[in-house]
Amino acid sequence: MKTQSKQTICVHEGKKPDESRGINTPIYTSTSYGYLDTEERLYPRYFNIPNQKVVIDKLAKLENAESGLIFSSGMAAISSTLFSLLSAGDHIIFQKGLYGGTINFIKEDFNRFGISYTMLENNELNSILDAIQENTKIIYVESPSNPLLTIIDLEAISDICKSRNILSVIDNTFASPINQNPIYFGIDIVLHSATKYLGGHSDIAAGAILSRQDLVKKIAGTSLNLGGSLNALMCYMMERSLKTLAIRVGKQNENAQRLAEFLSSHPKVSKVYYPGLPEHPGHETAKKQMTGFGGMVSFEITDPTIYDFQKRLNLVKPSMSLGGVESTICAPSLTSHRHLTKEKKEQDGINDNLLRLSVGIEDTTDLINDLEQAMK
Repeated sequence: MKTQSKQTICVHEGKKPDESRGINTPIYTSTSYGYLDTEERLYPRYFNIPNQKVVIDKLAKLENAESGLIFSSGMAAISSTLFSLLSAGDHIIFQKGLYGGTINFIKEDFNRFGISYTMLENNELNSILDAIQENTKIIYVESPSNPLLTIIDLEAISDICKSRNILSVIDNTFASPINQNPIYFGIDIVLHSATKYLGGHSDIAAGAILSRQDLVKKIAGTSLNLGGSLNALMCYMMERSLKTLAIRVGKQNENAQRLAEFLSSHPKVSKVYYPGLPEHPGHETAKKQMTGFGGMVSFEITDPTIYDFQKRLNLVKPSMSLGGVESTICAPSLTSHRHLTKEKKEQDGINDNLLRLSVGIEDTTDLINDLEQAMK
């Protein structure tokens, strides 16, 4: 068969036949499985029950990965991956401008486990090279980043890592597998907060990692002890959601581009962050490594206040998290980055006028009208 499109992979890859001839994968609710006459030991915490396998088969195909693991949250995927690959005495480099939950995890837990780290003050390649130490094991990036949509050159990161025997890890949540496949550019491990675009309906908390088989096996070894696996029912819901991922993300890309263009011309908006805009500093790199620019738009307003603006919105809902079919908005300084110090927020460009808009699949004109009326 010829190479299938992502739309087809989303719908058909990984299905497990139903003995009753139903077209959906059954929900295998068992947490206890027989073991006689087989070498296989099935157990949800071992990441190997049927519904978990179905989701990973679909995601691995979408990300061009050999294998993967599905977790109970994005942070479970991130923490399990890093604790599996790092030991006391190791060093890791983090790009500037990561998701606030990741930053909080690093600051709260790395020092007490003897893991050293460098958080870059800028994301220039020379700064990354200067930060590499003899004990550096991982370079960790987000692209696009949360919430300022910073774009990192994935091929350049991969080249640096491969030339120095360092692992490369990316949080690919904002892009989704539809818009960006980092493994194509040589990145070793791809992470997702599957709560966002992969779930897409604001009703699932999950995370995923995709990589080559040897790394997945190593990560699984530690992860089964940490216990962050996902149950069969949530895996079934995730498989259901992934079937529409391509069409959802396609519409979100289209809406976000038009909303970014609208906001960039509005007199009460001082700055717009969206890689689909030619003036975005990462626009050319994004064009090279992304097939769509994503459904996330961040912007700064001068009037009204971010509180009043959000209260006036009708269709767009002030809400935490992102990636759902409905459009939502939040102030990172009050949500994802609220635990950071004032100095750290300023250093990372998170000011009190910044809003992060997760664009849904609604009619584009209706969304523009809602934003317009809220600024009057």
